[in-house]
This record gives sequence, C-alpha cells and structure tokens, in this order.
Amino acid sequence: MVQLSLFVLALAAVTVNGAPLTKRIAQVIAESTAQWEKACLAAGGGQQCNPVSVAAFSTLLAAAGPCEQQDSADKMIDLAKTLNNDPNMIKLAQIFAQQPRNTPNSLSVPYCQKAPKNAQLNGLFQCQFAGADPVNFVGGVKVGGEGTIPFGQNAPLNPAGSCPANPQGPIADGTQLVTITQNPGAAAGGGGGGGGGAKGQGKGKGQGQGQGNPKGGKKADSKTKQAASTSAAPPAQTSVAAGAAAPPPPAAAAPGGGFKLQNGKDAQALNAKFATLNPNSSCQDGDQACIDGGFAQCVGGKFAITQCSGGTVCMALPLVNKPGTSITCTTEADAQARIAATGASGGISG
Repeated sequence: MVQLSLFVLALAAVTVNGAPLTKRIAQVIAESTAQWEKACLAAGGGQQCNPVSVAAFSTLLAAAGPCEQQDSADKMIDLAKTLNNDPNMIKLAQIFAQQPRNTPNSLSVPYCQKAPKNAQLNGLFQCQFAGADPVNFVGGVKVGGEGTIPFGQNAPLNPAGSCPANPQGPIADGTQLVTITQNPGAAAGGGGGGGGGAKGQGKGKGQGQGQGNPKGGKKADSKTKQAASTSAAPPAQTSVAAGAAAPPPPAAAAPGGGFKLQNGKDAQALNAKFATLNPNSSCQDGDQACIDGGFAQCVGGKFAITQCSGGTVCMALPLVNKPGTSITCTTEADAQARIAATGASGGISG
C-alpha cells in the first residue's frame, strides 16, 4: 500500500513537471502614457489629454486588437500636431507605439499588419516582453505565420522580440519602455525607417535606425477607440461592464452647459456601481470598469485588472466639453473635485 501511494505521488509529480508552464505577463498600463499626458498638458492640450491617454493605455490589455495600439499612437500624434507639432509628445507617442502588450499565456503578441496614419510611426512596432515565447504567438500561430512579422518586413525579427527603440531584444516583463529609453529609434519630426532589406532595417532620415516600411507614409484608416477623445473626434461614452450598465443617455445640453451636471451624476452612478463589482463579476469581452482600485477590462469572460500607478486609483470622471464620462486612474481628491465642479452633490459615488 505504501509503495502504491509512493507510485501515485511520483506519477503526479511527473505530470505536474511535464505540464506546460504559462503565465499572464502584465504591466501597470497607466504608466505607459503618463509622460505623454504630462507633455500634452504642458503643451496646452488641457482636457483633451486624459481621454486620449486612457484610450491609448487600454490598448495594451490582452483583449485589444493587433492594430489598436498603433491607432491610438496615431491619435496621440494627431493631437500633438494641433499643439504646434509638439516634439516631446510625438517622441513619447513613438515610444508608446513600441511598448509591449500584455500576454495572457506567455505567448508573443501579433504585430499590426497595416501602415500607420502618421509618417512618424512608419516602421515602428511593439517590443515583446522577455517572458514571452519568441516562437509561438497568441492564437497558436508559429513564427513566420500571419501577424508574426512586422508590417513591411519579409523575415522574422532578429533578435526576436526587439523593436526599433530597443533593437537588442525584448524587455523585462512588466517594464515600461519609456523608463529605459527616450530614443524611439526614429526621427521625432519625420518618418521612421527607410526601405527595408531582408530584416527590414534601413537608415531613417533622422537620428537612429528605423525599421523599414516600403509603403512609407501611405495612410490607413484608424479604428476608433471607444474611450478616445480629441477635438476632432470626441469619444462615445466609455464602455462599462455588464451588470455595471452605464446610466441613461444624458439629456441634450441646456444653455450654459447643462450637460455638465448630468455628467457628474453619471460618473457618480458608475462609481457606485463599480463598488459592487469584484474580480469574479460576470462581464462581456471589451467591458471596462474599476475594480478594487484598478483598471479592469473583460477578457475571455473574466476581468483582467491592472493596478494604477502609485497614489492613484481607478475612477469614473465626468467629461468637461461634451456629454459623457471617462474611466481613468486619478486621485480621490481630484475625482471629488471634478465631480463637485459639475454641481453634483454627494461626493464620488453620490
């Protein structure tokens, strides 16, 4: 009997040791655009900065499509162009476009397969985290298959997991690219790389090397991200979790900006609803919420929660220039002040 028990234990150990080891590789996504948002505010972007920042860092979550990060980087540059082509904003947008995305199962994340809208992003693509499998990509695609080679190139990356801003290879799990380099690998004021060779590398017209993109500045339509906001393309109301349904659509704006009070009440209603959610709450893919102080997005029917950077928590806030709300990382004092400024009473949750 003892021998049989030992045999069962040994078999279990072999089974465990032989099982594929996968893990979710994540990051504090809000930190990826924090410097860009600060630069945007310094350039005079005002209330336009935060919605674009939130929409951008949301694309680093596992549920985002392969081109949503690039589309958001395009929107970051679009806003920079309205602010005297602010070079710091453009540089930081270029670095953001190369930030690794979360991977739910230790697999590499596919690359976008279309040209960016803005020439400043030509030849730029995301690095991978060091813990990601360099041979296997999300979706079960082997290297060499669809989406495993950056747009404009004709051979797998060498070294695997690298990007123009970090050409020596992947970066440490959870690291923000913007904290380890301020050189995006492309000229801040012009296009990225020139025409690519076998590895797609060519000298850019500016500093550093850019990854080649033979289609140059060819434009492609940007997919509208629900939470994004610029003066040219205001956002729809932020998608929220099932069971945390958004409040009824606000009434048409009254003279004097009457929508502001409704925005404050809507933000309070969302914060009250978020307080009832937990990581096991039911949701639909793409839903967004604030759970336990972190920014949550529904991935595969479950919430993936990314904690905000130090000193901030996830909150619903009222928009200022149009009806609606946004979800972002902020301080409780800031959230309270913004809601109070709308005329809504009762604090963060009403």
